[in-house]
Amino acid sequence: MKSNVAILILAAGESSRMGRPKQLLRWKHTTLLGHAIETAKKTDSKDVFVVLGANSEEIQNVISNVDIHILENKNWNMGMGVSVATGIAYLLQEYKSLDGVLIMLCDQPFISSDYLNRLLGTFEVGDYGIVATMYNKKAGVPAVFDKKYFSMLSKLNGDTGARHVLDQYESDTMAINPDGKEQDLDTPEDYKKLFQAD
Repeated sequence: MKSNVAILILAAGESSRMGRPKQLLRWKHTTLLGHAIETAKKTDSKDVFVVLGANSEEIQNVISNVDIHILENKNWNMGMGVSVATGIAYLLQEYKSLDGVLIMLCDQPFISSDYLNRLLGTFEVGDYGIVATMYNKKAGVPAVFDKKYFSMLSKLNGDTGARHVLDQYESDTMAINPDGKEQDLDTPEDYKKLFQAD
């Protein structure tokens, strides 16, 4: 049983295509990031970490009263891989008893706590070192990574995120169909369309 898994929410991006910080876009009764945090905190995981970068001060002012751990990626402009590395390096140093980490994004509002629990439950059985989300026959995040991958994840850079690890260890990966929940928000058009669909 591998039940001690933290959740790492990546929210450091500049949202250049959105034209404003998408972390703070309104979603339900909160913001896009607030919704992701609420979703994460409703899962079977105990600890939730958020990696901030661009506009971090503004974002922290909005989420400061939430019981989460905030990490800052000073080099957020170097890409998502650096955000993953920032979070994992901290966990390696401060949370040595973890069995794994679930990496998720702040801009996939239809990802539910039930879906995340499905990933966590599949990982807990222990047959695979990585339990990921299926995207057209490719694995992506949200994904749970066994602690044996922490060292590799902590060295990521550039904008590929965890894709490099997922591609390299495909044989140790179980990919789960998200049934359309994986849609993300990158542009004002995406936001308008998905906000109306919610």
